Amino acid sequence: MTQRIAVLTGDVIDSRKIQDRQRLYALLDQTLAGLAARHGGRSERFRGDGFQLALPGAAAAMEVAITLRAALIEHSEADQRWDARVAVAVGPASWPGNGRLATADSEPFVRSGHDLDALSEGSSHLSLALLDEMDDGSLALLTRYLDDMVASWSRYSAEVVRLSLESETSQQAMADHLGIRQPSVHKRLRAARWPLLADTLTYLNERLAEKDKRR
Repeated sequence: MTQRIAVLTGDVIDSRKIQDRQRLYALLDQTLAGLAARHGGRSERFRGDGFQLALPGAAAAMEVAITLRAALIEHSEADQRWDARVAVAVGPASWPGNGRLATADSEPFVRSGHDLDALSEGSSHLSLALLDEMDDGSLALLTRYLDDMVASWSRYSAEVVRLSLESETSQQAMADHLGIRQPSVHKRLRAARWPLLADTLTYLNERLAEKDKRR
């Protein structure tokens, strides 16, 4: 049965320079599994630092991509920033079932892989392709905006963004969880430009879900 899915294909930037790769792989496995479970999707890590995540719907695709990158940045080593390139492709496809994602050959999987190759050759770390509708340029612009925003995050800003995306909680509750004061949480969210990020992701969620609702 064909349905509209989102496929995220990615790899960790400069992973060969990371000393504790086992910690990296454990973090990737945990983060991918958590995102897949939360959104009813499937995930797979391959060739060490490569990964794919398939979602049975498009709405949360960009939010998931940002959450994944935030988790990596949050857990960066003291002398090296962790981050990932993530290529998102949305379109109709047969759900992969229990087969390996790495062998799936429907169009969203193929396009996502091709776009990741293109990211590897440039300076951008995030892309979005819609296979079943035309983009007037606004989504590409917003994707560039999100990518630029993430690039400026510290580990501390990435941590509070991830927590904010994973659960609706107050700044005070977040401060209690982190063992810091509420003004410090506010400062970190402001540094991450959280209000603009949240509004942008809300718009993208609604925009990507429009065609799902029409099906």
